[in-house]
Amino acid sequence: MNRRHFMLALAAAVAAPGLAVAQSMPSADTIMRRLDAAPARAMPPRERVDAREFKRRPDLRRMAPSIDIQSINFAFGSAEIPPSEYRKVHEIGTALERILRRRPGAVFLIEGHTDAVGSNASNLALSEARAASLKRLLVRQFRIAPRALDTVGYGEAYLLINTQREDWRNRRVTLRRIDEFVR
Repeated sequence: MNRRHFMLALAAAVAAPGLAVAQSMPSADTIMRRLDAAPARAMPPRERVDAREFKRRPDLRRMAPSIDIQSINFAFGSAEIPPSEYRKVHEIGTALERILRRRPGAVFLIEGHTDAVGSNASNLALSEARAASLKRLLVRQFRIAPRALDTVGYGEAYLLINTQREDWRNRRVTLRRIDEFVR
């Protein structure tokens, strides 16, 4: 999708508030404040890890500034971000652009999550695809440098709502600023 089509879809999403989601979208300012915050614990440079190790360590991920974006509604079994959700992507893109202007070396991890319906393997693949889908839009439409965005899928490993049933709140992405944790 080119930038013109994205902007037309964004305008349509803004003009159609009836498509509002049960969960409200945090504003660009809220996303920026959460991601630009200091980590829960400063990580000395000698203790920093590579991105692969960071992704495997929940203790480190919990310390990184983060925000759950539950309001990007993925359809059941889908990684596609529909045009009705572009207003939400716009808020994320605006926040990341602002942070990167202030912190040119910032790196963000986009975590994809699913609900617990389906096999572990299919949920893992789907969650990775959801994270990659958001990254693609941010790179294409907001010109966020690909090096500033990393992705990972956790499948159903970190459910917000502990249920084996379909629950939209578990189909989400989490954004973390990880530059102070990785080397």
